[in-house]
Amino acid sequence: MRKRSLIPALAEIFGTFCLVLAGCGAILVETQTQALGHGGVAGSFGLVILIMVLATGHVSGAHLNPAVTLAFLSLGKVDRATAVSYIISQLLGATLAAVTLAFLLPEVSEIAHLGATLPSGTPAQSFVLEVLLTAMLMFVITSVATDSRAPGPLAAATAIGGTVALGALWGGPISGASMNPARSFGPALISQTWESHWLYWVAPITGALLGAWAYRLLRDRESAEAS
Repeated sequence: MRKRSLIPALAEIFGTFCLVLAGCGAILVETQTQALGHGGVAGSFGLVILIMVLATGHVSGAHLNPAVTLAFLSLGKVDRATAVSYIISQLLGATLAAVTLAFLLPEVSEIAHLGATLPSGTPAQSFVLEVLLTAMLMFVITSVATDSRAPGPLAAATAIGGTVALGALWGGPISGASMNPARSFGPALISQTWESHWLYWVAPITGALLGAWAYRLLRDRESAEAS
């Protein structure tokens, strides 16, 4: 039996660590200094995703998100053992980043709950929004990651990072625009902020499955019409 490499899992730890460190770090810096603005926070999330997709995509696929991993599992793009190792790695990376932020910015961390995602309206409103945002994101990811006609790595990373930034820009003030259970879990665990936390698992996973299968069905329909 061929020994499974730990390198992809390590890449998922590192990538998710950087995502939470830079993204949630931007929330904390904005809370302390008001230097970034909402656009700066959204841009930080999009930019770190773009960079990490380029840096780790050829190693692990740069899932950096349990919802993405589960959607790819449903499409048969990863096996169960890989999915489990990726999800554990993503949660670990996010938690380590939250610990790091709590150490670096202890005073503002308590005020901003380490960037934990919380609904500003009703949980139902945030649930629907997280489903839609994650479906849009996963549709783009599936398009650029599974279709042979997709553009090169830089264009693909830009599309994914841009989608994250766009979602954060318009959805962030309402739901936090998590789109990622790991991104929500790390700050929630370390700050002990569990309000409506369930929706930041259920909604992104639901949205990711919808987005992945929407693109799969679209691609299959196109292939059938071309044959």
